[in-house]
Amino acid sequence: MSGNGGDRGRVATIFDVARVAGVSHQTVSRVLNDLPNVRPATRERVEEAIAELRYVPSQAARALVTRRSRTIGLVATGLPDFGPASTVRAVNESARDAGYAVITMSLADAEVPSLRSAAEMLIRQAVEAMVLVVDEGAALAAFDGWELGVPLVAVASDSRGRAQRVTIDQYRGARAAVSHLLDLGHRDIRHIAGPEGSMDAEERLRGWRDELVEAGAAAGDLVRGDWSPGSGFRAGQRLLVDGVPGAVFVASDQMAVGLLHALSVAGLRVPEDVSVVGFDDIPEAAHLSPPLTTMRQDFVGLGQDAMAAVLAILQDDQSPQYPAPRLPQLILRASTRPV
Repeated sequence: MSGNGGDRGRVATIFDVARVAGVSHQTVSRVLNDLPNVRPATRERVEEAIAELRYVPSQAARALVTRRSRTIGLVATGLPDFGPASTVRAVNESARDAGYAVITMSLADAEVPSLRSAAEMLIRQAVEAMVLVVDEGAALAAFDGWELGVPLVAVASDSRGRAQRVTIDQYRGARAAVSHLLDLGHRDIRHIAGPEGSMDAEERLRGWRDELVEAGAAAGDLVRGDWSPGSGFRAGQRLLVDGVPGAVFVASDQMAVGLLHALSVAGLRVPEDVSVVGFDDIPEAAHLSPPLTTMRQDFVGLGQDAMAAVLAILQDDQSPQYPAPRLPQLILRASTRPV
């Protein structure tokens, strides 16, 4: 039996014990509470894991075995954009279908004090599990070394932290977008990236760069926006200072809206002068001029995956099956064409 050596700098939780012992967190709680119906061999594995991790149970962890409120807590950070809002709605609908209520806390930022305060308020409502819908890496780090006493599922594109993660593969989606442009004969493919600190933005940037490098094409300087159309407009203006690129991969459709505006103001045509690929497939993407080629994300499916992960943990399955990462789908429209 061996723990995760990379986590030795933080305090072990009941979920770490469950992972090392190969059991559910409910089984660990039964051992902690000295309850019956635990096989001797299983009890021994749990006790060994507790000793190995030097785990000190909290009052919340001891109470887990009797917590049955049929309520899930959900914390969402950032602006209520189309993607996160769709995911939050899907979590709520999936929870209702499973007989659970959801208490939602929406935060404008991902500051640690705000996140912890929101989580504490939800715990006081006796939630059985918590879901995070976040884009900032700092939001995941906020929960490291802090035992909530309930399972934590994060909708996030980064694997940092202790939370069980459900995700859309942003990296492979970005590579598919750039591959499409390469297949059309483009070599000068610029990138308008999302803000620093955004997990999605960093994964899409990494995919753009790696796909170009693998194809033997140079990855030039990138420009960052903040996901808004206005920032996409300003980023497009900055890109054009260094000349007209053959193609631009934009990290979000909202920023692509701004880029199309900037290109139009500069007297450039899409796709005749510049091919453009976005990311998200927001409802407006099909109705832009020209209609936008983009990477569609299944935001509803992602919310369903989050609730499926919660149920897999709560159903006391010793080998829970968690949803695999979803892959974005290339949606071909009129904003790209061959060189």
